[in-house]
Amino acid sequence: MTVTQDSAPAVPHYVPAPETKTDLEYADLAVVDLSKFADPASRAELAAIVKEAMRTTGFFYVINHGVSSEQKDRIFDIANVPFEQVSDDEKRKYNGKMLETGSYQGYKLRQYWHVDGGVRDQVENYNINRIVTQKEHPEALRPLLPELDAFARHNHFNVLHPILRLMATGLELPEESFVNIHNWDAVGETYMRFMKYYPRSEEDEAKSNNVWLKGHTDFGSITVLWSQPVAALQILSPDGQWRWVKHVDNALVINAGDAMEFLSGGHYRATIHRVVQPPPDQRGQTRLGAFYFAIPDDAVVLKPLADSPVLQREGIKRRFDDAHAPTAEVWRKGRTAAYGQSNLKKGGEKGVEEEYINGVLVKHYN
Repeated sequence: MTVTQDSAPAVPHYVPAPETKTDLEYADLAVVDLSKFADPASRAELAAIVKEAMRTTGFFYVINHGVSSEQKDRIFDIANVPFEQVSDDEKRKYNGKMLETGSYQGYKLRQYWHVDGGVRDQVENYNINRIVTQKEHPEALRPLLPELDAFARHNHFNVLHPILRLMATGLELPEESFVNIHNWDAVGETYMRFMKYYPRSEEDEAKSNNVWLKGHTDFGSITVLWSQPVAALQILSPDGQWRWVKHVDNALVINAGDAMEFLSGGHYRATIHRVVQPPPDQRGQTRLGAFYFAIPDDAVVLKPLADSPVLQREGIKRRFDDAHAPTAEVWRKGRTAAYGQSNLKKGGEKGVEEEYINGVLVKHYN
């Protein structure tokens, strides 16, 4: 991936916070080395690692993904541009209309989402469809579109597609089974996100029990998170305990979402995760993130791939009848429009709130 070039536009360098020295309980996550993908024997081993990770924690790391540390630093420099090099007036011009359209494109400005206890978020997003020319962008981003295109293509073809092949192998399906429903040129909403968390007041921390984004599952198939040093991401482990995700320099953090859980008949878990106040030695710092959210092509019906020999042997866990399975478009529009805007109801489990989207129960964890 060409991200750093002598002729690349100059942008201010983003300096992240130092890593925390706080003793935290970290989740034990598997590591997938993509440099081994080309070798058939090693590929089978990787598929076994991914299968086990997706059945247990639902998260794993990817290393040796083809981007150097210098290129990764450039990505984060670019990721900071839509927040620090664009005026508030221009941000409002490119404000996304998630509630009306069910689509994440453009800005999600601060205080759009309700977190808890009357507290609204202090997070800004800038979302870019993988086809970077699909929408107009703020002026500061326009010279960077070639690099954004390269970043999207690398995530799609060199990270997402190999992972999807490993996951298909884990279900004993043809290797291209998931790749064929995550096409670059198809109508769909797979997108990049740059996301910046800003410190909150102590009053807001108290009202929301230090939760910045309540526990949730992603609605797509695969999420690619470029690891950054500010500790805040936690996952709900199979034993019911929240554990932190440790920063690994120039690694990717991968998790499955609802669409993958539906397609895999519950074999792969859409893991619940949340964002909380960082540990004391990182408070007061901003937290900048870079993501690639993969969603199946809009027309794909999210019913289990029942031809899988694994599912035929082990059974299918359905969230709905096949006849009522939503398309990827219907599901992502419903989840996008509802998130942070719904009036949630208390569920049967402690600390759980619920809503129904397209007839499917969706839980949020405080």
